[in-house]
Amino acid sequence: MRVLLVEDDDRIVDFVHRGLRAEGYTVEVARSGQQAVALGSQGKFQVMILDLGLPDMNGREVCERLRNTGVATPILMLTARDTVQDKVTGLRSGADDYMTKPFAFEELLARIEVLMRRGNGKIKPEKESKELRIADLVLNGETHEVKRGETLIDLTPKEFSLLECFMRTPGKVLSRTRILEQVWGYSADPLTNVVDVYIRQLRRKIDDDYELKLLKTVRGFGYKMDVS
Repeated sequence: MRVLLVEDDDRIVDFVHRGLRAEGYTVEVARSGQQAVALGSQGKFQVMILDLGLPDMNGREVCERLRNTGVATPILMLTARDTVQDKVTGLRSGADDYMTKPFAFEELLARIEVLMRRGNGKIKPEKESKELRIADLVLNGETHEVKRGETLIDLTPKEFSLLECFMRTPGKVLSRTRILEQVWGYSADPLTNVVDVYIRQLRRKIDDDYELKLLKTVRGFGYKMDVS
């Protein structure tokens, strides 16, 4: 997965670049608007992270130029301005999402993943499998059925989404913040205990009656699903 980071602040470039590389992304950096337009026009990136304040032109102008030439790569705009009007202006210029500085890397990562799942860039992600399997737990994304062995498990729509989130990232620890972003959306209150409540409900349905426990708590970090 290729990400174009358009940013002229060395500290942010270093912070984001190192973090995304650790998550397995290939990151290319542009430090000016002109460079961003040139690289972004190539259509080889799945997501562009675009700073609003650049030395030669602002991010909105970069965004407008790319959209006017038919570039559909999802764009996440970064800025220190957090007024409603700033956000509206950024989105109307063609950005897909808007994030204010300072920000937590976990949130940035979650927003990138959401944009990639939308698949509205020139480079499409691989088609997601309709059936996911971990040990004897099977989730069918087409029929919305979940089975453990031969037993059909009745899940609510939100429980199904939560389980799918884990089964698409087997063995990877997901923090509460990332789960909130991916399953409940940006408007969810990060202080809520809704994640813990749903984890308990899901665990009761898929794990409690089975010797092999799949949904694990990683204390201080979050949750993961694996067979270890």
